[in-house]
Amino acid sequence: MLLHPPARSIVSAAPTLSLTVVGLMFGLVMGLGAPLFTLEMVDLGFGTGMIAANTMMHAIGSLAIAPFIPRISIALGPKRAVTLALLTSAATLALFPLLPSIWVWFGLRAVLGAACEIILVLSESWLNQITPDHARGRVMGLYSTLLSVGIAAGPALLTVTVTVTGRTSALPFACASIALLVTTCLVAAPWLPHPPLTPPQRPSLLRYLPLAPIVIAATLLIAMLDSAATSFLALYAMHSGWSEHAATLLLSIMLLGATAFQIPIGWIGDRTSRRWLLVSLAGLAAGGALLWPVAIHHIGFAHVLLFAWDGVFASIYTVAMSVVGDRYKGGDLIAIYTLSSLAWGAGAFVGPALAASSMAITPDGLAWFAAAACALFGLLPLLLKKSA
Repeated sequence: MLLHPPARSIVSAAPTLSLTVVGLMFGLVMGLGAPLFTLEMVDLGFGTGMIAANTMMHAIGSLAIAPFIPRISIALGPKRAVTLALLTSAATLALFPLLPSIWVWFGLRAVLGAACEIILVLSESWLNQITPDHARGRVMGLYSTLLSVGIAAGPALLTVTVTVTGRTSALPFACASIALLVTTCLVAAPWLPHPPLTPPQRPSLLRYLPLAPIVIAATLLIAMLDSAATSFLALYAMHSGWSEHAATLLLSIMLLGATAFQIPIGWIGDRTSRRWLLVSLAGLAAGGALLWPVAIHHIGFAHVLLFAWDGVFASIYTVAMSVVGDRYKGGDLIAIYTLSSLAWGAGAFVGPALAASSMAITPDGLAWFAAAACALFGLLPLLLKKSA
């Protein structure tokens, strides 16, 4: 039976909606899990050193599994691999309250990190593959927006569950597991098509670096400044005379900007040259960071500037991924996403250290570091005319 145009539109949109919801639910679990694990370990009597060491296990799991993701994708197929990773995450979260041993938690955090890495890399590359070129910017912007919304909603869900049942309840873990099981049903649904299962054309991940230097550099930039800003922006404001509450609010307002700008800038990317859009976004981000030392002494100006700045800055990643999605498919695209995830880990590691060194030199070092990093990135699309 032939479908009417509205029905065909709904059917064709179902895969996109399902995978963007995966981003939302994944972000929700990540936003819920980070503070939840910290509070649980505080309740068990552990200090910041042990909490930090346990938190690092998530990153270790992610980095350990990353080089094998292209092979896993080819062996199982993205759909089956993401489904198994979601089920593993749900089971792992359910085990935390049942096995309240810190040493067991170290292993569980590593397993959870590996499973989350598979979910993130394969779901985003999958969505990029099945999205037509003319809509890629908007769709990837929607995915990034919902991922950010989910991360922001996680702490709110934790607050609600703790208010209802108290700190000793396993309800937060149960909610996270249920959210992942619901997401598993979406991924396993028959209307979600399998992306092409073509193997990577190159045997080593590092051999993809010359093919996609801009997207790798964009990931490195986003990770460096994101980790630096979330670590030091509130401190920068407090050193400029802000109260702790006002400084924390400034950080929250900045992070909200990333949720507001992704889709509009993705829409612009679908209608203009994405390469020149990247140059423009980097230039605006660099110029905006140069205004931080002025804005930090005017609360209203700082709120508006940081909200707009993070919206522009975070969109660099969305546009860069749209560029690489135009050029690569199948195993090649998954390999580039995997290499990007490794770049993210490296950026998140060095970003706070570079920011701290800059702030030790000058009180406005965070602003100068952000401006310099964005300006340097903006030169890449101009210098590398043929590379993604």
